[in-house]
Amino acid sequence: MAYAITRTCCNDASCVSVCPVNCIHPTPDEPEFGTTDMLYIDPAACIDCGACADACPVDAVHPVDRLRGPDTVFGDLNRDWYRDHPSDHAWGAPAFPRSLPDGLGPLRVAIVGTGPSAAYTAQELLRSTGAEITMIDRLPVTGGLLRHGVAPDHQSTKRIAESFAGVFHDPRLRMHLNLDVGADITHDELAAHHHAVVYAVGAAADRRLGIPGEDLPGSLPATTLVGWYNAEPTVPAEAVSLTSGERAVVVGNGNVAVDIARILLTDPDRLAATDIADHALAALRRSRVREVVLLARRGPEQAAWTRPEFLALRQLPGVDVVVDDHPEVRAAIGTAAPDSRAALLAGLPLERFDGEAEPGPGRRIVLRFLSAPTALTGHGRVAAVSVGRTTLAGERAEPTGEEDVIRAGLVVRSIGHRGVPVPGLPFDEAAATITHRGGRVVDPSTGRALTGAYVVGWAKRGPSGGIGANRACARETADALLDDAIARALPTPSGTRKDFDRLVRRRRPDAVGLKELRAVDRTERARGESQGRPRVKLATVPELLAAGRRRGSRRG
Repeated sequence: MAYAITRTCCNDASCVSVCPVNCIHPTPDEPEFGTTDMLYIDPAACIDCGACADACPVDAVHPVDRLRGPDTVFGDLNRDWYRDHPSDHAWGAPAFPRSLPDGLGPLRVAIVGTGPSAAYTAQELLRSTGAEITMIDRLPVTGGLLRHGVAPDHQSTKRIAESFAGVFHDPRLRMHLNLDVGADITHDELAAHHHAVVYAVGAAADRRLGIPGEDLPGSLPATTLVGWYNAEPTVPAEAVSLTSGERAVVVGNGNVAVDIARILLTDPDRLAATDIADHALAALRRSRVREVVLLARRGPEQAAWTRPEFLALRQLPGVDVVVDDHPEVRAAIGTAAPDSRAALLAGLPLERFDGEAEPGPGRRIVLRFLSAPTALTGHGRVAAVSVGRTTLAGERAEPTGEEDVIRAGLVVRSIGHRGVPVPGLPFDEAAATITHRGGRVVDPSTGRALTGAYVVGWAKRGPSGGIGANRACARETADALLDDAIARALPTPSGTRKDFDRLVRRRRPDAVGLKELRAVDRTERARGESQGRPRVKLATVPELLAAGRRRGSRRG
């Protein structure tokens, strides 16, 4: 029986490299890689060896005959992908690990950030060179969006962190956490102590709606809500209130919007077995929210969610999913091609949604397309969203002039992340990324590379692509760095590694390292074990620092 890839696929292609018959596609050197929702196994070519299941870092690969419940559909999805993308499974050109010639000496590389793009970059450099790596994060804990962005009910996705464990245990790696580059230390100071500095700082800001009332209490960016239920230590426990009304509106329909809708309506008893923040779990138990409306400017065919995430949403226990009835929406679903986004809505109830009425009994998610918020209103707190109807002109949404109102006690904008400038580095305001070419930071006025400065992840390519997309992105940046090292184009640091450690201690006495990080991990896992959970996260900076100091000193 063949294997199939299921909804937790992270697209990092670990499975591709171990398949003896090359039956997993798209591969990293194929055009569709990075744009498909997931990878697919050809059941006609699969030899049932199980190597892909062993290699998968997120437990997404299973024998087709063992798929159960909502995962059974993935047997058909894997098979059907090859109907539209036939392949002879021919092997591409072999790729060999990079190495540095003798005589260069060990490189010292600083990586700013500890999320997936940073970890993949460190992994690439440690595996192929004798580099000494220094990883830096402004928070006293590692993981970036892997810890603070992945929804708590996606525990299998978080298992990819286990594949980075070898990176963090490598004796050539040092860690300086609770250290803010730009505030505590400058780029020039980093560069003075390292041959190269790689920025893996993500996209920390949110895009704004630019409408009246956007800053009313009860109107939140998605990063606040997601950070709140994931125990991001800069988001306070009181940042989110779920008791102001029975309806929430989420502006957007990407995977983050789907995550938010699902978490708001999932039975808290199911979430109690995850690593959700304790304060969020308590708030969800008190929550009055019974209905979540997802607003989308465009139609069903332009929906931004991935197929696996939406299929999971349709299977949420105790929650109905309905589509707001509208002539254009009904037509789009009725004429949808079988594998299109719109076809995913086939079979869902089409109901005329009245946003001014109180939600009906039970819990439900309303998908409202061709709708754009024009204002948020309320006295002291958001109470309603004014919504303008749109129509599609090609791929663009144009206003029709029709408006109505949706009453809601919580409004979340989930319309995308945006990068923020790093002091000392050029920034492309239009793209909201660090200005670069192939991972090398460049001066936009001259087009010349800034010697020894590199970028990876969302800070490089913008907020697109899931966790696995960072693997190929990291390889490109690491290759650029190694090419420059071979060409002897990297600067020679004036300070030593010990000099940098001393500088960090002077600037940030409460910066923490690997010993304290491991102490925090032990503490969280121990707290979780006592409650039957994978971990119970420490939710504030003081708690994290105290756990690191207390247990770290005990273990020496």
